[in-house]
Amino acid sequence: MTDLTTLDAAELAGKIHSREVSSVEVTQAHLDRIAAVDTEYHAFLHVAGEQALEAAAAVDNSLAGGNEPASALAGVPIALKDIFTTTDMPTTCASKILEGWVAPYDATLTSKLRAAGIPILGKTNLDEFAMGSSTENSAYGPTRNPWDVTRIPGGSGGGSAAALASRQAPLAIGTDTGGSIRQPAAVTATVGTKPTYGTVSRFGLVACASSLDQGGPCGRTVLDTALLHEVIAGHDPRDSTSIDAPVRPVVAAAREGANGDLRGVKVGVVKELHSDSYQPGVIASFDAAVEQLKALGAEVVEVSCPSFEHALASYYLVLPSEVSSNLARFDAMRYGLRVDEGNMSADQVMAATRAAGFGPEVKRRIMIGTYALSSGYYDAYYGSALKVRTLIARDFDKAYEKVDVLVSPTSPFTPWKLGEKVGDPLAMYLSDLCTLPTNLAGHCAMSVPSGLSADDNLPVGLQIMAPAMADERLYRVGAAYEAARGPIATAV
Repeated sequence: MTDLTTLDAAELAGKIHSREVSSVEVTQAHLDRIAAVDTEYHAFLHVAGEQALEAAAAVDNSLAGGNEPASALAGVPIALKDIFTTTDMPTTCASKILEGWVAPYDATLTSKLRAAGIPILGKTNLDEFAMGSSTENSAYGPTRNPWDVTRIPGGSGGGSAAALASRQAPLAIGTDTGGSIRQPAAVTATVGTKPTYGTVSRFGLVACASSLDQGGPCGRTVLDTALLHEVIAGHDPRDSTSIDAPVRPVVAAAREGANGDLRGVKVGVVKELHSDSYQPGVIASFDAAVEQLKALGAEVVEVSCPSFEHALASYYLVLPSEVSSNLARFDAMRYGLRVDEGNMSADQVMAATRAAGFGPEVKRRIMIGTYALSSGYYDAYYGSALKVRTLIARDFDKAYEKVDVLVSPTSPFTPWKLGEKVGDPLAMYLSDLCTLPTNLAGHCAMSVPSGLSADDNLPVGLQIMAPAMADERLYRVGAAYEAARGPIATAV
């Protein structure tokens, strides 16, 4: 019998909907896989086997009754990043300050998954409050890359990416604030999309940086990711930043792209995101991917976006400033951890709780953000960062006057050794060089596997970027490249 954990989500959906296999069988196969291997990878913080099987049984019963599937992915199980609220399992954001906390409401994205008949296998590990590039900042221990367990799986969504790469889940949800979907996808040879800001609801997504955070789909193929994208996207009146517009036709675009014809598509190679300082194997893989796009009929030109060189500095002022504001809610008074040794004032309780509950990276970003927002420094730091953010958006606009999509490596490096960069935050931040501009502009981008680096035989990702509300372009180009690239090795 076929090992159900080796099949893509689209294949599984077809078998479930034709009743060749049951959703319960598929869900149980993945729960068994989690039980067998996750002690090695630590992709999950919480496994919800009973709830997942109940949801799967409901799908099977509905299909047996002659009903149409609730969605194109009904019955296919998923791993959910532990930053979306769920009423039936903890939401910890990988932080001690929320250990054991169960939310009183589901995130809109969680509700959409449930309504679509997608069983939730559990909650995946991440860098605490989504702050990091390696999933080493989790208060509950790091996730390990299935390609090499001595290496990082990317961050902050390393748990979701590792669950996909190790066949513990056929689908996953991540969030992308500065590359937290795309960079883990790149270093685990999976697919991840950061949708246009405002097209997937943030209601119930525990905020890191509100103007940057965006939930998005993760899969092992472009089509699987597109199918999930259409499930989770859409306007939500409970999210004040939600865009009231139709969901983009990303599934149709992925199916069109799979035909392998990119004639008429103009692709821009971003000069500032192609550097000799990047790992040689990454550059070689990227250059080969660009040649493949040309072979598919795309017109490729070089594009300059000079403000991108300042994206890292801008991002690491905007993000900590918003972190400083958002994390003020964890004050030991309303929910979560409370450290009170008796006879302590409210200020002392708050200080003791935050000292005990937050990890070093979270504290670092709170302090940077508080300083950047302080009187006398606001204009010099935060205000200047916002001006650079505007310049980056303008560079994108000029580029998209000439081309349909932009491309770059997703990350300058393949996955590094666990612990290698923990003591050097700046070295860690440099892994996000290629992904940050898209978040600052609010646009969309995708990472697709582009093979293995000749340096170390580890995964490399091709990043495809498109303007806001043009997410379908990602899927057309990504699917065409994926089909032409052909199968690559798998982690396990």
